[in-house]
Amino acid sequence: MTSNEARIGIFGGSGFYDLLENAEEKMIDTPFGSPSDKIMLGEYKGKKLAFMPRHGKSHDYPPHKIPFKANLWAMKEVGVKQIISPSACGSLQPDVKPGDFVIVDSFFDRTKKRDDTFFDGPDVAHMHCGEVYCENLRQIAIKGCEELNYPHHKQGTVVVIEGPRFSTRAESKFFTQQGWEVINMTQYPENILAAELGTCYVSVSMITDYDVGLEGDANIKSSGIDEIMATFKENNEKVKKLIFNMVEKMGSEPSCACAKKPDSAKI
Repeated sequence: MTSNEARIGIFGGSGFYDLLENAEEKMIDTPFGSPSDKIMLGEYKGKKLAFMPRHGKSHDYPPHKIPFKANLWAMKEVGVKQIISPSACGSLQPDVKPGDFVIVDSFFDRTKKRDDTFFDGPDVAHMHCGEVYCENLRQIAIKGCEELNYPHHKQGTVVVIEGPRFSTRAESKFFTQQGWEVINMTQYPENILAAELGTCYVSVSMITDYDVGLEGDANIKSSGIDEIMATFKENNEKVKKLIFNMVEKMGSEPSCACAKKPDSAKI
Protein backbone atom coordinates (compact mmCIF):
# COMPACT_ATOMS: atom_id res chain seq x y z
CA MET A 1 0.00 0.00 0.00
CA THR A 2 1.37 3.42 -0.89
CA SER A 3 1.04 6.32 1.52
CA ASN A 4 -1.79 8.04 -0.38
CA GLU A 5 -4.16 5.09 -0.67
CA ALA A 6 -6.16 5.15 2.59
CA ARG A 7 -9.66 6.58 2.35
CA ILE A 8 -11.15 5.85 5.78
CA GLY A 9 -9.41 7.01 8.95
CA ILE A 10 -9.95 6.00 12.56
CA PHE A 11 -8.71 7.74 15.68
CA GLY A 12 -8.24 5.58 18.75
CA GLY A 13 -9.03 7.09 22.15
CA SER A 14 -7.93 6.21 25.67
CA GLY A 15 -7.08 2.51 25.90
CA PHE A 16 -7.67 2.04 22.16
CA TYR A 17 -4.19 1.84 20.69
CA ASP A 18 -4.40 -0.79 17.94
CA LEU A 19 -6.92 -1.89 15.32
CA LEU A 20 -5.33 -3.28 12.16
CA GLU A 21 -3.36 -6.49 11.81
CA ASN A 22 -0.23 -6.60 9.63
CA ALA A 23 -0.37 -2.84 9.25
CA GLU A 24 2.30 -0.69 7.62
CA GLU A 25 3.46 2.03 10.03
CA LYS A 26 4.27 5.43 8.59
CA MET A 27 5.31 8.65 10.30
CA ILE A 28 3.97 11.71 8.48
CA ASP A 29 5.74 15.06 8.67
CA THR A 30 3.32 17.99 8.75
CA PRO A 31 3.59 21.80 8.73
CA PHE A 32 2.25 21.63 12.31
CA GLY A 33 4.85 19.32 13.77
CA SER A 34 4.70 15.61 14.47
CA PRO A 35 1.36 13.86 15.00
CA SER A 36 0.62 11.83 18.12
CA ASP A 37 2.06 8.68 16.60
CA LYS A 38 2.74 6.84 13.37
CA ILE A 39 -0.26 6.15 11.15
CA MET A 40 -0.99 2.45 10.70
CA LEU A 41 -2.11 1.63 7.16
CA GLY A 42 -4.01 -1.56 6.37
CA GLU A 43 -7.09 -3.08 4.79
CA TYR A 44 -10.39 -4.56 5.86
CA LYS A 45 -12.50 -6.40 3.26
CA GLY A 46 -10.92 -4.45 0.46
CA LYS A 47 -11.29 -1.04 2.15
CA LYS A 48 -8.06 0.85 2.77
CA LEU A 49 -7.84 2.21 6.31
CA ALA A 50 -5.60 4.48 8.36
CA PHE A 51 -5.49 4.25 12.16
CA MET A 52 -3.87 6.57 14.71
CA PRO A 53 -4.10 6.56 18.53
CA ARG A 54 -4.77 10.22 19.33
CA HIS A 55 -2.95 10.03 22.69
CA GLY A 56 -0.06 8.01 21.19
CA LYS A 57 0.49 4.28 21.72
CA SER A 58 1.95 4.89 25.17
CA HIS A 59 -0.62 7.55 26.05
CA ASP A 60 2.06 10.25 26.07
CA TYR A 61 -0.30 13.12 25.21
CA PRO A 62 -2.84 14.39 27.75
CA PRO A 63 -6.02 15.89 26.23
CA HIS A 64 -4.82 19.49 26.24
CA LYS A 65 -1.48 18.59 24.62
CA ILE A 66 -2.70 16.42 21.73
CA PRO A 67 -1.31 17.78 18.42
CA PHE A 68 -4.74 17.91 16.81
CA LYS A 69 -3.72 19.91 13.74
CA ALA A 70 -0.82 17.57 12.97
CA ASN A 71 -3.07 14.53 13.46
CA LEU A 72 -5.76 15.76 11.07
CA TRP A 73 -3.23 16.96 8.51
CA ALA A 74 -1.46 13.57 8.59
CA MET A 75 -4.76 11.79 7.92
CA LYS A 76 -5.38 14.09 4.97
CA GLU A 77 -1.86 13.45 3.66
CA VAL A 78 -2.47 9.69 3.40
CA GLY A 79 -5.70 10.28 1.49
CA VAL A 80 -8.33 9.97 4.23
CA LYS A 81 -11.70 11.51 3.35
CA GLN A 82 -13.86 10.03 6.12
CA ILE A 83 -13.02 9.71 9.82
CA ILE A 84 -14.56 7.56 12.55
CA SER A 85 -13.62 8.94 15.94
CA PRO A 86 -14.58 7.00 19.08
CA SER A 87 -13.86 8.49 22.51
CA ALA A 88 -14.37 7.58 26.15
CA CYS A 89 -16.90 9.93 27.77
CA GLY A 90 -18.88 10.61 30.91
CA SER A 91 -22.66 10.83 31.12
CA LEU A 92 -24.48 14.00 32.13
CA GLN A 93 -27.98 12.50 32.13
CA PRO A 94 -29.49 9.57 34.10
CA ASP A 95 -30.84 7.88 30.97
CA VAL A 96 -27.40 7.87 29.29
CA LYS A 97 -25.91 4.88 31.08
CA PRO A 98 -22.43 3.41 31.38
CA GLY A 99 -21.95 1.08 28.43
CA ASP A 100 -24.19 3.17 26.15
CA PHE A 101 -22.94 4.68 22.90
CA VAL A 102 -24.02 8.20 21.91
CA ILE A 103 -23.82 9.29 18.26
CA VAL A 104 -23.53 13.00 19.00
CA ASP A 105 -24.84 15.63 16.61
CA SER A 106 -23.67 18.82 18.33
CA PHE A 107 -20.98 20.08 20.70
CA PHE A 108 -20.39 22.85 23.22
CA ASP A 109 -16.79 24.03 23.49
CA ARG A 110 -15.46 24.78 26.98
CA THR A 111 -11.76 24.55 26.09
CA LYS A 112 -9.54 27.58 26.59
CA LYS A 113 -6.10 27.31 24.99
CA ARG A 114 -6.18 24.97 22.01
CA ASP A 115 -4.88 25.71 18.54
CA ASP A 116 -8.20 25.12 16.83
CA THR A 117 -8.12 26.38 13.23
CA PHE A 118 -6.16 26.00 10.01
CA PHE A 119 -7.43 29.43 8.91
CA ASP A 120 -4.86 31.64 10.64
CA GLY A 121 -4.45 33.90 7.59
CA PRO A 122 -3.91 34.94 4.91
CA ASP A 123 -6.77 32.57 4.08
CA VAL A 124 -9.75 33.53 6.21
CA ALA A 125 -12.84 31.40 6.75
CA HIS A 126 -15.72 31.24 9.23
CA MET A 127 -16.90 27.64 9.49
CA HIS A 128 -20.60 26.92 9.84
CA CYS A 129 -20.98 24.66 12.88
CA GLY A 130 -24.64 23.73 12.63
CA GLU A 131 -23.70 20.32 11.22
CA VAL A 132 -20.07 19.60 12.05
CA TYR A 133 -20.70 15.86 12.23
CA CYS A 134 -21.31 14.10 8.90
CA GLU A 135 -24.96 13.04 8.83
CA ASN A 136 -24.26 10.17 6.43
CA LEU A 137 -21.68 8.69 8.79
CA ARG A 138 -23.92 9.31 11.79
CA GLN A 139 -26.67 7.23 10.20
CA ILE A 140 -24.20 4.45 9.37
CA ALA A 141 -23.05 4.44 13.02
CA ILE A 142 -26.65 4.32 14.26
CA LYS A 143 -27.45 1.47 11.89
CA GLY A 144 -24.38 -0.40 13.10
CA CYS A 145 -25.40 -0.02 16.75
CA GLU A 146 -28.84 -1.36 15.88
CA GLU A 147 -27.44 -4.38 14.04
CA LEU A 148 -25.00 -5.18 16.85
CA ASN A 149 -27.71 -4.65 19.48
CA TYR A 150 -25.66 -2.03 21.32
CA PRO A 151 -27.54 0.32 23.67
CA HIS A 152 -27.24 3.70 22.01
CA HIS A 153 -28.64 7.20 21.61
CA LYS A 154 -29.18 8.54 18.10
CA GLN A 155 -28.25 12.10 19.00
CA GLY A 156 -26.80 14.16 21.79
CA THR A 157 -24.65 17.16 22.66
CA VAL A 158 -21.12 16.71 23.95
CA VAL A 159 -19.56 19.40 26.12
CA VAL A 160 -15.79 19.41 25.68
CA ILE A 161 -13.75 20.59 28.66
CA GLU A 162 -10.09 21.57 28.67
CA GLY A 163 -8.73 18.89 30.97
CA PRO A 164 -6.68 17.28 32.25
CA ARG A 165 -8.76 17.81 35.40
CA PHE A 166 -12.35 16.62 35.58
CA SER A 167 -15.26 18.97 36.21
CA THR A 168 -16.22 20.22 39.63
CA ARG A 169 -19.61 19.17 40.96
CA ALA A 170 -20.94 22.68 40.28
CA GLU A 171 -19.70 22.68 36.68
CA SER A 172 -21.09 19.22 36.05
CA LYS A 173 -24.50 20.12 37.48
CA PHE A 174 -24.60 23.17 35.22
CA PHE A 175 -23.90 21.05 32.14
CA THR A 176 -26.65 18.63 33.15
CA GLN A 177 -29.12 21.47 33.67
CA GLN A 178 -28.45 22.64 30.09
CA GLY A 179 -29.72 19.29 28.86
CA TRP A 180 -26.38 18.15 27.42
CA GLU A 181 -25.77 14.41 27.37
CA VAL A 182 -22.03 13.77 27.19
CA ILE A 183 -18.80 15.20 28.60
CA ASN A 184 -15.36 14.66 27.08
CA MET A 185 -11.90 16.27 26.73
CA THR A 186 -10.83 15.46 23.16
CA GLN A 187 -13.68 15.88 20.66
CA TYR A 188 -12.83 19.55 20.13
CA PRO A 189 -11.00 20.77 18.07
CA GLU A 190 -10.65 17.42 16.30
CA ASN A 191 -14.19 17.77 14.94
CA ILE A 192 -13.89 21.32 13.61
CA LEU A 193 -10.42 20.75 12.14
CA ALA A 194 -11.80 17.82 10.17
CA ALA A 195 -14.56 20.11 8.87
CA GLU A 196 -12.00 22.75 7.87
CA LEU A 197 -10.20 20.14 5.77
CA GLY A 198 -13.43 19.00 4.13
CA THR A 199 -13.20 15.59 5.79
CA CYS A 200 -16.33 13.68 6.83
CA TYR A 201 -16.26 13.11 10.58
CA VAL A 202 -18.39 11.12 13.01
CA SER A 203 -17.88 10.72 16.75
CA VAL A 204 -18.95 7.67 18.75
CA SER A 205 -19.12 8.63 22.42
CA MET A 206 -18.61 5.59 24.64
CA ILE A 207 -19.99 6.13 28.14
CA THR A 208 -17.79 4.84 30.96
CA ASP A 209 -19.48 6.38 34.01
CA TYR A 210 -21.76 9.12 35.33
CA ASP A 211 -20.20 12.54 35.77
CA VAL A 212 -19.77 13.97 39.27
CA GLY A 213 -22.79 16.28 39.08
CA LEU A 214 -25.14 13.29 39.07
CA GLU A 215 -23.79 11.94 42.34
CA GLY A 216 -26.51 11.93 44.96
CA ASP A 217 -29.29 11.39 42.42
CA ALA A 218 -31.53 8.68 43.85
CA ASN A 219 -31.74 7.01 40.42
CA ILE A 220 -27.97 6.85 39.94
CA LYS A 221 -25.75 4.05 41.18
CA SER A 222 -22.19 5.31 41.44
CA SER A 223 -19.57 3.12 39.79
CA GLY A 224 -16.41 2.06 41.57
CA ILE A 225 -13.07 2.16 39.76
CA ASP A 226 -13.23 -1.58 39.01
CA GLU A 227 -16.64 -1.18 37.37
CA ILE A 228 -15.48 1.86 35.40
CA MET A 229 -12.40 0.05 34.10
CA ALA A 230 -14.47 -3.01 33.16
CA THR A 231 -16.90 -0.80 31.20
CA PHE A 232 -13.96 1.04 29.66
CA LYS A 233 -12.42 -2.21 28.39
CA GLU A 234 -15.74 -3.60 27.18
CA ASN A 235 -16.53 -0.38 25.29
CA ASN A 236 -13.22 -0.48 23.43
CA GLU A 237 -13.80 -4.08 22.33
CA LYS A 238 -17.36 -3.30 21.24
CA VAL A 239 -16.38 -0.19 19.29
CA LYS A 240 -13.90 -2.17 17.21
CA LYS A 241 -16.80 -4.36 16.03
CA LEU A 242 -18.84 -1.24 15.33
CA ILE A 243 -16.00 0.31 13.31
CA PHE A 244 -15.68 -2.74 11.07
CA ASN A 245 -19.47 -2.86 10.69
CA MET A 246 -19.40 0.78 9.59
CA VAL A 247 -16.46 0.29 7.22
CA GLU A 248 -18.39 -2.41 5.38
CA LYS A 249 -21.22 0.09 4.75
CA MET A 250 -19.01 3.03 3.79
CA GLY A 251 -18.01 3.82 0.24
CA SER A 252 -14.41 4.68 -0.53
CA GLU A 253 -15.59 8.11 -1.68
CA PRO A 254 -18.06 10.23 0.35
CA SER A 255 -21.50 10.90 -1.10
CA CYS A 256 -22.20 13.99 1.05
CA ALA A 257 -21.33 17.69 0.87
CA CYS A 258 -18.69 17.72 3.67
CA ALA A 259 -15.86 18.29 1.18
CA LYS A 260 -17.46 21.60 0.15
CA LYS A 261 -17.62 23.07 3.68
CA PRO A 262 -14.22 24.85 3.60
CA ASP A 263 -14.88 26.61 0.29
CA SER A 264 -18.30 27.82 1.43
CA ALA A 265 -16.73 29.29 4.60
CA LYS A 266 -13.96 31.30 2.96
CA ILE A 267 -14.13 35.07 2.77
